[in-house]
Amino acid sequence: MAVIHHTTLKPTKLDLLTAWLPTRPWYAGGPGEPRLSKAGGFRLDDPQGEVGIEFMVATDTSGPQPVTYLVPLTYRAAPLEGAEHALVGTMEHGVLGPRWAYDGCQDPVLVAQLVALIEGRAQAQAQSVSATPDQDVTHSYADDALLPSGVLTTATDDEEGTELPLAQGTTLRLHRILHATPEDAPLVPPGATGHVAGAWDGPDGTRERGLFAVLRSGPRP
Repeated sequence: MAVIHHTTLKPTKLDLLTAWLPTRPWYAGGPGEPRLSKAGGFRLDDPQGEVGIEFMVATDTSGPQPVTYLVPLTYRAAPLEGAEHALVGTMEHGVLGPRWAYDGCQDPVLVAQLVALIEGRAQAQAQSVSATPDQDVTHSYADDALLPSGVLTTATDDEEGTELPLAQGTTLRLHRILHATPEDAPLVPPGATGHVAGAWDGPDGTRERGLFAVLRSGPRP
């Protein structure tokens, strides 16, 4: 299980995201650079203990209305071969040394563990506390066959989110811009095979909850 180190990061994660977010097609901030604050998130464990996996929720107040983003990140001790296009930036960790931060949607370790979370084979962990499950994260899977967690082609960003194509036509879509789901509305959309949802702190200090990712299955062979 991953150990959370309470130490310094230079630059900080939010510093990296301030430069990176405006390069994304789903970025919806103001004309200047983002004004970011951490609003929540969770972690997943890498079974090999090599890669840090974090799903960060950050709110940007640079535009007319606050926008809250879901930003999956992976942290590695060395560059990920062939993933130069997915590099968010590098930073110096006060305990672990140099770390390479990647867009987690382009990292097969994160994708495999996200699939495992949907299936119930992995447990969401608290973002800032070691060995503590995050009870705010929920998931479902409405099929009896294991998903192809090891098969991934290039993730595709559009103006609304990120599409992760798995095998046999199965797709996993991440909501990059988060919206709170009304209490009287269904959390999981019709036709979905699975989902991941979570909670975050709204700009006004209220606790909000919404959909992070939706799984839709392709045709059976």
